Amino acid sequence: MVTVVETARKLESRTEPDCQEGDMEFDSVKGHADLDDHALILRARGGDIGALEKLVYRYDEKVLSMAVSFVGNVDDAKDVYQEVFIRVFKALPKFEFRSRFSTYLYRIVTNVCLTHRTKHGKNRFVPIEEDFSEDTGTVRNGVLPVAPDQTDALAINNELSARIRTAVGALSPRQRTVFVLRHHEGFKLREIAGIIECTEGAVKKYLFDATRRLREQLKDTSS
Repeated sequence: MVTVVETARKLESRTEPDCQEGDMEFDSVKGHADLDDHALILRARGGDIGALEKLVYRYDEKVLSMAVSFVGNVDDAKDVYQEVFIRVFKALPKFEFRSRFSTYLYRIVTNVCLTHRTKHGKNRFVPIEEDFSEDTGTVRNGVLPVAPDQTDALAINNELSARIRTAVGALSPRQRTVFVLRHHEGFKLREIAGIIECTEGAVKKYLFDATRRLREQLKDTSS
């Protein structure tokens, strides 16, 4: 099987959206486009670097998106991205197909993001730029309904954004994880249950509690 260092070096260029080298590498794995994850994993275990790259390219944009949602900036997200795939490469020979590979991968992303947050400070989490909808229990676009001629609108919006970040950062790890996976990344409840390894009922409870806590902490901003 290819080395972690070799593949990680290729991944570094993949995180740059305009990198031509990444496009050239993608051409080398087009022959694997019709294979499912199971087949790609088996080929990768046998030393097929093209299959391994295809497996990475199939999910890397989602992994980077999740990382940005969790850690709050692209530079830190790239560090998370690299760590996630290094862990995947090391564990791939022992993957037993007890769950879908995507579920297994997103579980690793979540764990790495939570570990990263613990190491770098609890307030560096989720740059939410939406207002929380009390009626629907979801997030919606638009931080604050201010008129265009209000000169302090930007300052108000920035202050509210900071309050929202602080409020989300104060949630328990499970509540934060469920909230981000549901409202930032759009996962279904059953998918979240698989990622954090709990029941769908527990996911609903975490989401309900997160919603209630955020509503309580931000109630004076809805007037």
